[in-house]
Formats: sequence, structure tokens, C-alpha cells
Amino acid sequence: MELYSLPFKVRDYECDLQGIVNNANYQHYLEHARHEYIKTMGLDFSELHAQGVDFVVARIEMAFKTPLKSGDEFTVTVSIKKEGIRWVFLQDILRFPDQKLVVRGKVDAVAIVNGKLSHYKPFDDTFCQKGE
Repeated sequence: MELYSLPFKVRDYECDLQGIVNNANYQHYLEHARHEYIKTMGLDFSELHAQGVDFVVARIEMAFKTPLKSGDEFTVTVSIKKEGIRWVFLQDILRFPDQKLVVRGKVDAVAIVNGKLSHYKPFDDTFCQKGE
């Protein structure tokens, strides 16, 4: 289930010598959309960190399907599910206007509470409200 989507536009400096978006920039797009989604849930990384709670990436998988070029418009979608101690973000990057799949991403995130890997009930409560 798609919970969130965020529109973007490719900037010239994100492209490499081949004229396509450099592979590292796709990870930035995914991360920015995840962070914006998490903000809409009322969670603030700075406040959490001050309380000894960090929500960190444990693993990322990205499958590149179609390259983006300078000026292309696209959207990044975010959905989330729980698997054990991990929260799994399923993300797609889709080009406008044809909705062609550009990247499919899977990002595993975990809670580190006071320096230890932990179940963090407030994350469970917050994300499960949206229909995990």
C-alpha cells in the first residue's frame, strides 16, 4: 500500500558524463522521501536523537530499471511494513508523465535506543496507525 509520494525534478548537477542521473543520487531521492514521510507522521529525528533514539538504515537494495535525465520529473513513493525488529520501506521512483519505473528500492531500518538495537514501541504505534 502506498502511504506517501513526493515529486522531484532532476537538476543538471545530478547527472554524470553520460547525461543520466548518477547512481548515488537515487539513494538521496529515496532518503529524502523517507524523511519527509516520517515527518508527516509527527516524528522528528533531532528530538529523537536528543532522547537517545536513532532510526537508522541497516540495509538498502536498489534495482535500476530506467535512467533519469536532466529536467525529468518524477515521484518517489513510500510504503512501510514491519518484519521482526526491522521496519521495511518499499520505495519506487516513477518518471512523469509515463509512470515508467526508474528504481525499485527496499530499505531496512532499525531503532537504536541508548546505543542498543531495540524494539521501539513509539515507532510501532506511529507506523501501525497508518495501516502497516
